Amino acid sequence: MEVLAYYLPQYHPIPENDEWWGAGFTEWTSATSGRPLFRGHQQPHLPSDLGFYDLRVPETRSAQADLAAAAGLTGFIYWHYWLGGRRLLERPFTEVLSSNDPDFPFCLAWANHSWQRRWGDPTHYGEMLLEQTYPGEDDDAAHFAELRRAFEDPRYVRIDGRPVLFVFSPGQLPDPARFVETWQKRARDLGGLYLVAMLERSDYRNHVADGFDAAVGAAFADTVTDLGTKLRNGLINRRILKGPKRFAYPEHYDPAGLDTIEGTAFPVIAPNWDDTPRLGRRGTVATDCDPTRFAARLRGALTAAAALPIAEQVLIIKSWNEWGEGNYLEPDQEFGHGWLEALRSELDRGGHHTTKESP
Repeated sequence: MEVLAYYLPQYHPIPENDEWWGAGFTEWTSATSGRPLFRGHQQPHLPSDLGFYDLRVPETRSAQADLAAAAGLTGFIYWHYWLGGRRLLERPFTEVLSSNDPDFPFCLAWANHSWQRRWGDPTHYGEMLLEQTYPGEDDDAAHFAELRRAFEDPRYVRIDGRPVLFVFSPGQLPDPARFVETWQKRARDLGGLYLVAMLERSDYRNHVADGFDAAVGAAFADTVTDLGTKLRNGLINRRILKGPKRFAYPEHYDPAGLDTIEGTAFPVIAPNWDDTPRLGRRGTVATDCDPTRFAARLRGALTAAAALPIAEQVLIIKSWNEWGEGNYLEPDQEFGHGWLEALRSELDRGGHHTTKESP
């Protein structure tokens, strides 16, 4: 079984973030700004073992891989940003690729969304910072050429021999079916790609007809988007807008959501969620998150993954290091290695074999 976690590379300064958010901005800027907003609200969430790391440091990347492998993760899903020929936050992954270190599997998720101002001064919410564009075939060719070296790397995660590529918002592609067709043609000498449509924040559901091989849904029944939809439809009292939206962390994994997704659907589970460091009172909090509840949900998610065909037994963890969203597996000052130990113990309990041996 593959157990893969989304990996955020926004832990080093880049000129664009310096311009938009201030000199030296990284995800730690958001994470450390968290403050309690209601009784019992735990903020800020702070790292322990790895500290406030900089992903330009290779020893940090190696330490992350060691922790992940020991917990039973089989690879990272690095967020990849390509906006009409412009790459952002590419340095950590580029260095992993060029240095062959760490020797830990990976694949990519194309975060094909525009960058907009979502936090900070509310008078500027929605301001376009960098728009996602789709210039056409020449851009597709350049994009694929940029990723070919990664696809060819022996560490790259494959399903049925094909490199796995996630697409964050397939419904935003001008023509998803054409994207699938042209990228599969370009990858013919690689045996083709295994393309995964991410459906959490979209009404798009044509992924099977358009040629995607699998899909991933939402980590929670009540995601940020789901709660926003309920507010718009009058299903939640608007007084909730006076403070962070809250939902109780589910004690059990509900596989019912997988049944609503056509074709192969990978289960996805989040250990925690609290994006108030980014969004303040506009944010959403999963209350009562702890490693014990995470472990209980893992049992059901692992069972759901094990029910898939052997070659497609994949469990997605959201996420490895989204500290600004309070959504991470890395050691923290509240639970230490608790999140990682919960994953390891449930993999061992269920006898689930992953492709990486625990050191």
